[in-house]
Amino acid sequence: MITLIKVRDYDEASDKAFEVMKEYLKPGKVLGLATGSTPLGLYARMVFDHEENGTSYQEIRSFNLDEYVGLPITHPESYYAFMHRNLFDHIDIKEENAHVPSGLGEDLEGQARAYDEMIDETPVDIQLLGIGSDGHIAFNEPGTPFDSGTHVTDLAESTIKDNCRFFDNDISKVPTQAVTQGIGTIMKAKHILLIATGANKAKAVKDMLEGPVDEVCPASILQRHEDVTVIVDEAAAALLDK
Repeated sequence: MITLIKVRDYDEASDKAFEVMKEYLKPGKVLGLATGSTPLGLYARMVFDHEENGTSYQEIRSFNLDEYVGLPITHPESYYAFMHRNLFDHIDIKEENAHVPSGLGEDLEGQARAYDEMIDETPVDIQLLGIGSDGHIAFNEPGTPFDSGTHVTDLAESTIKDNCRFFDNDISKVPTQAVTQGIGTIMKAKHILLIATGANKAKAVKDMLEGPVDEVCPASILQRHEDVTVIVDEAAAALLDK
């Protein structure tokens, strides 16, 4: 079941997302986290809450969705660095409890399977998602099987172009592969929270919510999940029928 929340703009979307997330900021909970520009407002509110209200992450674990292949963790655009810069370095989560897939090593597929096994042992209570302009979730591009586990994937041209802004607008610097949780892995989360803002997400949002459940739009599988909250701003909701 999908609960749709329409808001005015990105700031209000971040406020609403924090209202949902704060119910899971308790000892023993497992958070599924995401990168990119979409969750930055939410992460800022989580940091503020930690600093002002003393919310502790010492007994909380997290699993990130994905990581670029080939970027060392010291690279500023690695998702490991992103998470530390925008969240982990500002809260009291234990390093060993904050999991980000590795995009380095000789056996990436083996590491991906091991990542899935860790998630199976400690199921995710709430999974945070954004949505790509082509309907992808995490780095599950159109055509990815709905039952896929964590795997290595080639990034679509549209995704590479979307991420170019993070690499000095130099497309040659953008990694072309990533390790990503599969759609099957994501769907195991007990609650899914997806945030979409901006006019460039409007078609993907419509396809996700009102289109058929089809691998052409990976996010459409969320129609079959038991507990999904989708937060959209006015621009992202512009093409919805209702």
